[in-house]
Amino acid sequence: MIKNYDIIVIGIQAWDTEIGSNCKDIALEFSKQNRVLYVNSPLDRITQYRDKSDPKIQKRIRVNSGQDEDLLVLGNNFWNLYPRGLVESINWVKPAFLYNILNKRNNRIFSKAILSAVKRLGFKNYIIFNDSAMFLGLYMKELLKPSFYVYYMRDYLIKNPYWRKQGVRLEPELLRKSDLVVNNSTLYASYGREYNKHSYMIGQGCDVSMFNDIDKQIDPAADLHDIPGPIIGYVGFLSSRRLDIGLLVYIAKQKPEWQLVLVGPEDEAFAASELHSMANVHFLGSREPSELPRYIKGFDVCMNPQIVNDATRGNYPRKIDEYLAMGKPTIATATEAMDYFSEYTYLANSHEDYIPIITLALAENSLEKEQERRNFANQHSWENNVKEIYKYIRLVASEKNIPL
Repeated sequence: MIKNYDIIVIGIQAWDTEIGSNCKDIALEFSKQNRVLYVNSPLDRITQYRDKSDPKIQKRIRVNSGQDEDLLVLGNNFWNLYPRGLVESINWVKPAFLYNILNKRNNRIFSKAILSAVKRLGFKNYIIFNDSAMFLGLYMKELLKPSFYVYYMRDYLIKNPYWRKQGVRLEPELLRKSDLVVNNSTLYASYGREYNKHSYMIGQGCDVSMFNDIDKQIDPAADLHDIPGPIIGYVGFLSSRRLDIGLLVYIAKQKPEWQLVLVGPEDEAFAASELHSMANVHFLGSREPSELPRYIKGFDVCMNPQIVNDATRGNYPRKIDEYLAMGKPTIATATEAMDYFSEYTYLANSHEDYIPIITLALAENSLEKEQERRNFANQHSWENNVKEIYKYIRLVASEKNIPL
């Protein structure tokens, strides 16, 4: 346990972004026992010009001009900083030496805003938790002088074109200088260990409370009532970058008596796919997060039909915890990240594997297996996830003789 400490959280996702994130949930959990400053990224020049009509950017412009406060109270022991200062948009810069000069300048501007908040809050001997900010976090250890520096990887960002430009060169540098690297995937942990021996898999948190159906109080969604079983279902964004449209077409054609139910918004490739012309494939559209348990309740088997690529190979699929929390038989494409779930899910290596495996999942489901799945998923709370972070902070601090 880390208790009564000051923790500064920096990262790539601002607090006022609508969608949730691991970093937000981790920061909230930190704040239950510690004082936490959650820092948004500073405003950059291109964004200020390009998105000046966006209310969020207008807020940052007002902060920079002194019209709005930069430091907001979010809760007990929890503050959010809109850092003052304008940084340059430099990802396009090609010469490494010039990029480094400009990035150091951006880091100084960013650190100055953080130090101002630190002074006002009276933070001392603080821990920095950096959620994947490999550019603006590169020099924070030197500039902010924390007692301990943690780098958190939850996605393989250097496989993304934007992050690849500079990240292939710079992320290893940040990994080497961090005291601790924590990851939500064995793939990312292995990558981190190439540069820092203290790179550890800590799993993933998930708020599974809304998926608790042990008392059978959740009713299936009304628009599932007229769909005959068995229902093989998916909830989430229907992205062709992550999901295998060809696999879904294959399943639907091979087993016309099975009903494929897809709940979530579609990208252009899904919207244009032949799945829409198939009688046993049902697109139900976007639903509020609070409604999703009612859809999962109506599925006979849940699935995560991923394509195996750099975006999915190491990505921790939070929806698997949600499926398992409701006790559902779950099949997914085998990836390195899915190895973590191998005892409680069915994993397929090919299109052809899906048919016999789903058949098996339907046949052998039982109350005992459902409870085993629930028990496993319930271990993945944010509280337990943060306990793993605390454990490795303590371990590394002890080994390096870093006083906490």
